[in-house]
Amino acid sequence: MPIALDALRGSIPPLVTPFKNGEVDFEAYARLVAFQVDNGAHGILVNGTTSEPAALTVDERNQLVDVAIQAAAKRVPVVAATGSQSLAESISLTEHAARAGADALLIVTPYYTRPPQRGLVAYYLELAKISDLPWMVYHIPGRTAVSVTLDTLKELRSKSPAFAGMKHAVNDLAFVSECLNRARARFQDLRRTGRTLVPHDGGRRVWLDECRWQSVPASPQPNV
Repeated sequence: MPIALDALRGSIPPLVTPFKNGEVDFEAYARLVAFQVDNGAHGILVNGTTSEPAALTVDERNQLVDVAIQAAAKRVPVVAATGSQSLAESISLTEHAARAGADALLIVTPYYTRPPQRGLVAYYLELAKISDLPWMVYHIPGRTAVSVTLDTLKELRSKSPAFAGMKHAVNDLAFVSECLNRARARFQDLRRTGRTLVPHDGGRRVWLDECRWQSVPASPQPNV
């Protein structure tokens, strides 16, 4: 059963991937998840760019999702980042996250390939068919070399009921304002206590990276 959109709020920190002797240290990762939950994080993001997922195998990314879900133990939502430059890889990651019990998905635009907007729409709608989990666009054109337009977001919203919003990792707040205006929803600005713009009436959300750091507890150094 998908979580309510109200559960996707506040500070959802992306975690680093700890290594030990050249291998992913899954025990240290579980401790990082527990530390964030114990110190007030509203959720956990697995395999975001802070995790350097492009340097990990699909199996490693899937196992990080499993560890995070187990360590969070339903205390907070676990958001799995399942995007990749390859549609086949994104499908595999998304299917695993849905089976494992992730609460929501964050899907980056395909990087390096610079698809047209119609390609982005087809990519996201193909992944959205996998499950009914809420999913979000990860918009980070500085890393992926492709931007999402307002028309693309509008089309995704109209064609995918599970589309929940966007993580906007761009220094362009004017684009955020345009998104909110086009969505025609009433929003409450929670930047002082978190990093989300949360609608009163169940509309879509926009996550702002620029507003995050003041609300995220410092993680302990993993044992390496």
